[in-house]
Amino acid sequence: MTFSRRNFLKAGFLSSAVFLMDGCSLFGVTTPIKTFAILHHDLFPYAQELGIDTALYMQRVFHHSRISEADKTFLKNGVKWLNEEALSQYKKEYTKLSLAQREALLLHVSKTEWGESFVYDVMNYMFEAMLGDPVYGGNNKEAGWQWLNFQGGQPRPQKAYM
Repeated sequence: MTFSRRNFLKAGFLSSAVFLMDGCSLFGVTTPIKTFAILHHDLFPYAQELGIDTALYMQRVFHHSRISEADKTFLKNGVKWLNEEALSQYKKEYTKLSLAQREALLLHVSKTEWGESFVYDVMNYMFEAMLGDPVYGGNNKEAGWQWLNFQGGQPRPQKAYM
């Protein structure tokens, strides 16, 4: 793969900054990976207890050639919109809210069209991380499979097809 400027920018997505505006002024800066880590914990805290890093799995999602740019953009915008809604309601970034505030915010945004779609997409990727073959980087030590008492299919992939 050639390392073009475009590939460089795409590779840095989850570590790149999302600028949060409060009216016309800059309120704060966060990263998508930081927001996804807290969001995933809020949506399904048991994944971390199983030792599954679902937020880190999102890095693979953003490098996958078969996931459309529109889907990737929607996820990035969802992080931005979630944080902007947190700023609007609590004057803090999502990652700096209390658990109760985050739960109330998620309940609120899940009733909006963008929020319902965003939470649905995020949960799909979380469960993919938890239940997919460990070669894809989410289901560490087959923890998700063990949780469900599931035996993975054979033959298993030797490498990630991403």
